[in-house]
Amino acid sequence: MAALSRLLQNRWVRIGLIVVIVVVALLLPLGLPIFWNQTLTRIGVYAVAVLGLNIVMGYTGQVSLGQIFFVGVGAYATAWAVNADVNIVLVFLLAVLIPAVMGLLVALAAARLGGLAIAMVTIALPIVGVPLAKRLDVVTGGSQGTSARFSSAPEWTGLYDDQWQLYIVMLIALVVFVLARNLVRGKFGRAFAIVKENEAVAASMGISPYRYKVLAFTIAAMFGGVAGFLYMVAVQYTSPETLHFGHSISLVAAMVIGGAASIAGSVIGGVYYVLVPQMTNAIDPNLTAIIQGVILLAVLFVLPGGLAGLPRLFRRARRHREGTFTGAIPQTPPTPGSHSASAEGNENTERQGQA
Repeated sequence: MAALSRLLQNRWVRIGLIVVIVVVALLLPLGLPIFWNQTLTRIGVYAVAVLGLNIVMGYTGQVSLGQIFFVGVGAYATAWAVNADVNIVLVFLLAVLIPAVMGLLVALAAARLGGLAIAMVTIALPIVGVPLAKRLDVVTGGSQGTSARFSSAPEWTGLYDDQWQLYIVMLIALVVFVLARNLVRGKFGRAFAIVKENEAVAASMGISPYRYKVLAFTIAAMFGGVAGFLYMVAVQYTSPETLHFGHSISLVAAMVIGGAASIAGSVIGGVYYVLVPQMTNAIDPNLTAIIQGVILLAVLFVLPGGLAGLPRLFRRARRHREGTFTGAIPQTPPTPGSHSASAEGNENTERQGQA
């Protein structure tokens, strides 16, 4: 492991590894069957949604149980704009900006409240969103939902629709994850961490907890809008069921299992959100909720930091094992006065020899 770590520190090795990953990502959709391309597309969609939730909960420590509301708003905005023949670039901007503005308005009102009060406000979003989507049938299609077909592969690409959709999701998700990584590793990320740790300390350091909580909620809503756009790329249909509160709880569970305050954990959360329900349904549809609950409890007990903390756990276990088996035998320190007594004994021996 130490040799591998030193190897990865080499600049050219890292560049070569990145090139290999990019080439594999570009070739992967061409060699997979339709089912796996669609599955990977959905994983990318929900990884972005979990990433937005991670910004506000994992990095800033604020409770948000309404992330699926912003995903649904982004999906509805996309469907409406596509059906209105709006340019696709403007469609994407609307899908991102409308949830961001709504998240900003909610945050301006809720960010001054305490933890439980913020949770109640965010819970209300999907609960109110479902009947609202049913009522606004002119825009949303009512209970029947609405469709928007805009992500078919252009003829000049020579690709199938599932391949084209996966490429779109991978590209946009990559950009979002790079932006999020730069955000949390910069001054904003440090401010988020201080606000999460202690708001009083943050205020004493000149960091406004209110301002950064509002910022985190707005960014989370924006990422939710991106996920909503990608959802329409993948599914091309949305309904009030998209905003259901149960999906929001599943997103929170996916974030916790993947790893809070972890970029990689958001990807793992997307994998969990898509694959685990499929596997549990294959085992027994009646036991899906129970199995997922057991998985959540097991991860919380064994890995409180989520699955993203597994490498850290292995490194700690390896260091402990190496220290146990290869540690040096401690030497007994000399007792006080032993050095002087030994010297005095040597001096007496010399004197007797001289006599």
